[in-house]
Amino acid sequence: MEKFSSMWKSSRKPRKQRKYRLNAPLHIKQKFIQSHISKDLRKKYGKRSAGVRKGDKVKIMHGKFKKHEGKIERVDLKKTRVFVSGAELTKRDGTKKQLALHPSNLIITELNLDDKMRQKALERK
Repeated sequence: MEKFSSMWKSSRKPRKQRKYRLNAPLHIKQKFIQSHISKDLRKKYGKRSAGVRKGDKVKIMHGKFKKHEGKIERVDLKKTRVFVSGAELTKRDGTKKQLALHPSNLIITELNLDDKMRQKALERK
């Protein structure tokens, strides 16, 4: 059986869409980790969304930690999840566990512009 095919993307069947996203290689999964950006950043860069990176400040829009703001501590490409500082669950034994969030439930409020290539890509029209 074929592990991955770019032809699955062209199918309208939900089964094949899920298969495409699950079995995609990491260079394609990188494109799935995008999030909307705040209105002031949208005006500044003329873009609606941007790729999420470690160090970006985000606001959580859905779930238990709704309206919580924090920095991105880790991005998991394989599982398409983001870990935000302060969004932690306390387990029954008292230990804390970071909550894995999907990037579609976040809004980027401040971009980490340490990387000059990212800065150029954002300003590119």
